Amino acid sequence: MNEISFTKMHGLGNDFVIINAITQPVSLAKKQIQFLADRNFGIGFDQLLLIKKPQSSSVDFLYQIFNADGEEADHCGNGARCLGKFVFDRNLTKKPVITVETKNRKMRITRNPDNLISVDMGTPNFSPHELGFKAAEQLVTYHRNLELQNKSDLKISFSAISMGNPHAVILVESLDTEDVEGIGKALSKHADFTRQVNVGFLQPISKTAANLRVFERGVGETLACGTGACAAMVAGRILGIFCEEVVLQLNGGPLKVLWKGRSHADQDNVVMTGGATEVFTGSIDIPNF
Repeated sequence: MNEISFTKMHGLGNDFVIINAITQPVSLAKKQIQFLADRNFGIGFDQLLLIKKPQSSSVDFLYQIFNADGEEADHCGNGARCLGKFVFDRNLTKKPVITVETKNRKMRITRNPDNLISVDMGTPNFSPHELGFKAAEQLVTYHRNLELQNKSDLKISFSAISMGNPHAVILVESLDTEDVEGIGKALSKHADFTRQVNVGFLQPISKTAANLRVFERGVGETLACGTGACAAMVAGRILGIFCEEVVLQLNGGPLKVLWKGRSHADQDNVVMTGGATEVFTGSIDIPNF
């Protein structure tokens, strides 16, 4: 058994366990992560965040992200806001703006005067190769057929965007009548996505507002998804639906997303702003499986 200290946090209901691997030695196997994620026998979380020392002077912190199934994830916007709050609240840095590095990108995190956290999420990527998507060319809208339990050969249209992790964004008229679980699960595991894909269901309300639900790979539907909100904003912007700043209402609450780009070729960074909440701290004995 290994005792590890942790902090439980959430970003609009998307919940995380944060472990400071700088102040304590931490090495977790896949089954141990699954144990921690179990909401009956462990702590419970959508994702686990491990904060580590940086490997270069250009970065303040390095962190790893793990899904509840124990697989390492590429990127997480809500997690970045929680990590930022964790670092700022504990005075782990004196800087007002920090740079953190994940598996595949660097981000700048800022605490605003209203205590909301802004994360510079970097530029969106539309390359099928970056998405792990078997597509012959880069398009605004793709089409695929899905086989669902209650429907056969359902044709789905979506935009494919990477925000450090892959997203497929589907425009819908009403989230209340959409089969988020069925379609989300089927498209997430579609054979054309070699690493699976997160699936967003976007209901535009106006040029500055929309509703969003997200089915995350390896997790299922979550109350909020930061990268999903960014991908949805970018998709709507390219399709001519949104202005350059939009408030997306997720099940867990609102996220504000700014992107000045209008096309695949634009290299403007996406900036996401929202809340982060600490729930409790504790320690837990982790079995050696």
